[in-house]
Parts: sequence; C-alpha cells; structure tokens
Amino acid sequence: MEFKRLKYFIAVAEELHFGRAAARLGMAQPPLSRQIAALEDQLGVKLFDRSRNQVRLTDAGEVLLDRARDILTDLDSAYREATLIGKGGAGRLRIAFVGSATHGPLPTLIKSFRSHYPDVDLSLSSMNNAELERALIQRDIDIAVARPHLAAAEELRSARLFHEPLILALPDGSPHARTTSPIALRDLAAETFVLYPRRPRPSFADFILHVCAEEGFSPQEQVFAQDYQTAISLVSVGVGLAMVPESVSHSPRSGVTYRSYEGHNPGTSLTAHARLDNRKPQVVNFFTLLQQFTRRAS
Repeated sequence: MEFKRLKYFIAVAEELHFGRAAARLGMAQPPLSRQIAALEDQLGVKLFDRSRNQVRLTDAGEVLLDRARDILTDLDSAYREATLIGKGGAGRLRIAFVGSATHGPLPTLIKSFRSHYPDVDLSLSSMNNAELERALIQRDIDIAVARPHLAAAEELRSARLFHEPLILALPDGSPHARTTSPIALRDLAAETFVLYPRRPRPSFADFILHVCAEEGFSPQEQVFAQDYQTAISLVSVGVGLAMVPESVSHSPRSGVTYRSYEGHNPGTSLTAHARLDNRKPQVVNFFTLLQQFTRRAS
C-alpha cells in the first residue's frame, strides 16, 4: 500500500468531503476520487458511504483511519530520527580519557557538546594511554583523549585540546610546601617521587623521569601508582611528591599543596584521537566543536 494513498484517505476521512479534501491536498477532485477508489479496490472493502449526497466513514474506514494516523506518525518520527542521527544530532558517542583530563578543559568541552547535541547518548570512561589505544583500535570507543598523545597518533585523526605547564604536588607537611622561596627541581633529587602509571611502560612516569634527567638527576626514591587518582592520594598522606599538570591545582585536595618550580618544564598536552575510518557524524561534530573551542581559548 502506498503511503501517499493513506494521506489522501486521511484527508477525505477528516473532511468528509472530496472537494474540501482535494483543496487541502492541493490537487483536483477527480484524481483524488480515483486514488480512494483504488485504495478500496486494493483492500476489497468500502471505506466511505457515499449515499444521500453525504460522505461518511464505514466501520472499516473508522478502523483504517486510526491505524493510518498511527502509521504516518511513526513514519514521520522515523524520518526525523534518521535525519537527526545522520547529521550527528542523535545516536551514541563513546569518549574515554586519562584521569587527569577531568581537571582541564575537557569537562567544559563535553558540557558544550551536550548543549549542542542534547539527543546524543554520551558514554564516558577513564583509561590510561595504553587502554585508550587498545580500545580505539578495537572500536570499543570513538574518541580517546590522551596525555600527551597516543603512540599511534600518526595513524589517527588527532587534535590538541590543551597544553599546560607541569607543577609540583607536595604533601602539606613537606618543608617545600611551606617555604616561600622558589623551588628548584634539581634540589628535589633526594625526595620520594610518586610516579604513574605503574604499567604499561613507557608512560607519563617515564616522561617525568626524563624531565628530571634534563635537570641532571634521577629521583633516589620512586613509588609507582597505577593512576593519577591513586598517585595524588599517596601525596596527600605524605608518601612523596608528584609532578602533575597545572590544571589539577584547580581542584583543591586535602593534604596537598600545589607549587610551581624552577627548571626544565616542557609542559604536557591533552590530545583527542579518533580512527581515520570512523566517519560517524557524532565524531565529526565533536572535532568541529573542539576546533572552535580551542580557537576561542587561544
């Protein structure tokens, strides 16, 4: 059955007048009458009682009117939903990120994406860089936000979200947390450094060790944590100090003092990645919004 004939039928059923229904549909009356007759022939029933110069719905017509309205409503809804998903305004977007990214601009970017595309189902999770790369390759996620980037970045679509300096996270009880003098990184060689992640390597931990090496030392005591949250917890109870992105200082932590330092500071970045063959419109919209976001920030 043609959906066009259902629309014709509904117009006649609601107007109960072929002339008015034809005018409403923007067509001549004879073609409309032929379409209704063809529909009745197709169904093998009379839908209208045309006796006594009056058009009335038969019992079969009453039933079809209710069903036809539901069918066309569902069809219109399906068209709208398909169009919305096709343009990236609905559907699902899976984003995973390193734990420290929750203190930088990523939450603001995600909030902006939610505002622009409220019907997109956002799935958010925290992973380390190795887990991010594995999940991206296996198509378990759509977007990975890594620090500073993934090893396979050349084979991925990538965009830098943010670059920031490194700072020190010190236990409140540390003499370095109480002094007002500038802290020289090379003077911390005898301190315990809390590094993360413990595995896999190389990782952000090796990046920090390289920064220390540029200042001519390797920390005498090294304690490894599996993730940023564990590392900062160890700092808060006095296990040692950590070098962290500056943005984490925007979220105060009991037992932790954040200080800048003097010495080699290459900073650290957050980079968003997606597979080159992932052309989901939700992914395209995210990267477009990210580029607009970074342009405004700069």
